[in-house]
Amino acid sequence: RLSLPCDHPLPPKVLPIARASAVRFGRDAVNARPHPEIPSTMKIMNRRRFILKSLGATLALPSLPSLLANAVGGNSAVQAAKGAGAGARRFVAVGNLLGYQVKQFFPETTGTAYEQTTLLKPLWDVRKHLTVYRGLDHGIKGGHFAVHSFLSGVLNSEAQNRPSGNVTIDQFMADKIGHQTRFPSLTVGSEGGIHGGCQIAWTKSGVRVPPITGPAELFDRLFVSDSQERLDRRNEENRLQASILDTGLVDANRLSKRVNREDKDKLDEYFTSIRDVEKRLELRQRWASLPKPKSPFEKPANKNRVDDLPMLYELIALALQTDSTRIATLEIGGDFLPQNLGIDKAYHGLSHHGNEAAAIAHLITLETYQIEHFGKFLARLAKMDDGDRTLLDSTSVLFGSGIGDANSHKNSDLPILLAGGGYRHGEFKKVAASGPNKVPLCNLFVDIAQRMGVETESFGTSTGRFGIS
Repeated sequence: RLSLPCDHPLPPKVLPIARASAVRFGRDAVNARPHPEIPSTMKIMNRRRFILKSLGATLALPSLPSLLANAVGGNSAVQAAKGAGAGARRFVAVGNLLGYQVKQFFPETTGTAYEQTTLLKPLWDVRKHLTVYRGLDHGIKGGHFAVHSFLSGVLNSEAQNRPSGNVTIDQFMADKIGHQTRFPSLTVGSEGGIHGGCQIAWTKSGVRVPPITGPAELFDRLFVSDSQERLDRRNEENRLQASILDTGLVDANRLSKRVNREDKDKLDEYFTSIRDVEKRLELRQRWASLPKPKSPFEKPANKNRVDDLPMLYELIALALQTDSTRIATLEIGGDFLPQNLGIDKAYHGLSHHGNEAAAIAHLITLETYQIEHFGKFLARLAKMDDGDRTLLDSTSVLFGSGIGDANSHKNSDLPILLAGGGYRHGEFKKVAASGPNKVPLCNLFVDIAQRMGVETESFGTSTGRFGIS
């Protein structure tokens, strides 16, 4: 699948049928006779739109008012992939759908001498590598139905009229720099739990990124080469897509001689999109011909979300170390079953604890386990060499949730940690949570993106760059 500025991907279940239809009808569609009542130029544009949409990524010619008025009477050079790039910037985000107990999470004292709280205790040995933030959020409401905004700052319901929709920071960066690795990004999570499965990653066209759901699938993605049959099928798709790009360029070049200045600007954007797709397509073909790294151990079996968590972290660390990707997200969802930690309760039900001490104690057990393994993940990255520094120094790691208090459905006062990335750490920082000096969480995302080499001055609901050292 190609991810494009104007993409409108079809649902995953429809893609195989659509792709088959594109292969079967592609050549006929290009050569089909136009309907006598529809101008041939516009008919060709519609056929291109059908074929590309069938492939799961729309790259249709833009709507050109000057041509429509007439109808009613009036160098693609590919940037070489860097391979296993020591010192390259990386990003990992870990999110929890149900939040954390903030009373047991946040310290009282700001600065470097902050207290050891119940939920920060598992991180105490790595605290010099991380910063705890309080006051960062997106200023939105919606409870569980707003958790999906954690990495975007934008509700789905408000994304329609925004140029970048509700794209999450991982996908935003993957669009810019993801071509440098085999996988532009990796999204790991579960389709179980509450409110429609994994909610952590979204494209700019408002499509939820389907997750890799277990360690077995993630292992295969990283280390197991495709079968010859799959390679042949992918090569055929690549050839068809290249053919469509060629004919699209022919159409656009012909139209460029007939449109006004305003529409010529739209065609220039279209040409830019085609060049971008050509680059991505050639890189995809190149990666398909290169062997995957050798696995350091046997393929793990999927167990359950609780027992799988350590292995998922290990595989994400290896994905970064082998430079298979530089951008990864992990969501801990509602199917993180308390029963696997000896608690005979439902996670979502526990989150609505009503201040009942026993329920809160169970939640702290679950959350301590999650934070403990996050700490081990940081320690693991800190021991991996990456050129003249560690992999943790090269990787900005964000940890938190899009909900501040699941019991009251509050999406403010989010629990946020930032680790690694070459930042100066070891502090607890409080920022203004309201008023004219309030700092949106998206300001931090702008800083992270710039450190990743993405040229941007804004993201989501940012008001500037969060100036941190």
